[in-house]
Amino acid sequence: MNPKAGDNAVPPAVKQQTVKQQREAQRAEKTAKFKAEQARKARNKRIGIISAIVGGVVVVGLIVTSIVLIPGSAKYEAGSSGSTVAGVETFENEATHVSTPVDYPQTPPAGGPHNPVWLNCGVYSEPVPNENAVHALEHGAVWLTYDPDAVSDDDIAELRSLMPSTYAVLSPFPDMDTAVAVSAWDAQLKLDSVDSDAISAFFEEYWQSEDAPEPGAPCTGGVDGPGRV
Repeated sequence: MNPKAGDNAVPPAVKQQTVKQQREAQRAEKTAKFKAEQARKARNKRIGIISAIVGGVVVVGLIVTSIVLIPGSAKYEAGSSGSTVAGVETFENEATHVSTPVDYPQTPPAGGPHNPVWLNCGVYSEPVPNENAVHALEHGAVWLTYDPDAVSDDDIAELRSLMPSTYAVLSPFPDMDTAVAVSAWDAQLKLDSVDSDAISAFFEEYWQSEDAPEPGAPCTGGVDGPGRV
């Protein structure tokens, strides 16, 4: 008997195949979603690891910067108390401004004629102009110098740790007759090695001393020497 016109009956085999295809499609969709979720989690995990590594590098960089780049933060009282610091030599230098190189009687200089522009206080990895550094001394700064051939990197780090955060200069001074020298206006201490106690005592007595011609005048806003750190 022929089916009637418009009869939409589907043979069982075709219907079973259609259901099977639907289930397979559903399983494929679930599998695709699962794989996408796993990929998303793996991607987020990688991002987290990379972020942690980058964050760690930043933290290490900040730590290194605090150790290596930032000047010291030692604390000293400004002004002289009249104490005697063993080994300190004192001088009498005239404070005048000149625009020419100066042949200083002390090495490193501890006062005398100097450039009209002062050296900005801070740490330098190269020798700085004497005439600008002496102007910083006029303002009450202390100048720490070292012979780079006579000290180690650890010695330089120790010198930095003895510096206050301002009114101090640290720089190499090749061919000095001593390993380390600490200079203020008309006062100087020379040392054969880094002596933390002696250097601290010098800072305590001569840092921002009223014996400087212009104590408290700026130690910034002047000129940077080469190798400013």
